[in-house]
Amino acid sequence: MASIVVRGLDESVKARLAAQAKKRGRSMEAEVREILTRAATQPNIGLALLRAGQSVGGVEELPVPERSDRARAVEFS
Repeated sequence: MASIVVRGLDESVKARLAAQAKKRGRSMEAEVREILTRAATQPNIGLALLRAGQSVGGVEELPVPERSDRARAVEFS
């Protein structure tokens, strides 16, 4: 299995991950693994809609802009 290192993770994010993992009865590593697996396998709704439109026709020239915004930390309540 592969390993990754996440540098610069805000301490509050780490604390929330630890609390979430404890609540679910698993290690923080297992919690992060589950989150990353779900995120990586989630379908992208925008691309799915684009492909559906392309299969019908008429949207072949629809531009898909590159994202320029930065990801933000999620607030877990």
